[in-house]
Amino acid sequence: MSILQHWISQREPWIFENSKVPVWLSKISPIEIRAISLGCFVFARGKVSKVTRRHETIHYHQHLELLFVGFWALYAFFWWQGLIRYRSGKEAYRQSPFEREAYDNERKYTYLERRPLWNWTQYIRR
Repeated sequence: MSILQHWISQREPWIFENSKVPVWLSKISPIEIRAISLGCFVFARGKVSKVTRRHETIHYHQHLELLFVGFWALYAFFWWQGLIRYRSGKEAYRQSPFEREAYDNERKYTYLERRPLWNWTQYIRR
């Protein structure tokens, strides 16, 4: 494991439970947002489960790899690409490589300790 990979694997976002941020963002989103990673912060509607914490921490690691701004630029790109391909905001969201990695691994207890850097790239559909 590289030093960078070890450093990232030890990082966790700051989590704010019982936040109104997901409620407000759900009004303009094609999905109902229960929790959302925004940089080094996670905002959740209620109490955060271990699965949701892991899912959002995977996103946080993706943010770190792409220096935050790169994550949001690519997230928007993949969402628009999915919207054109699937003609559904929900499906565009679900088929994003960032979401696919997070959903596929949110229930794996040791995933964050062993997650390879840039693993989300394995989920890009060609």
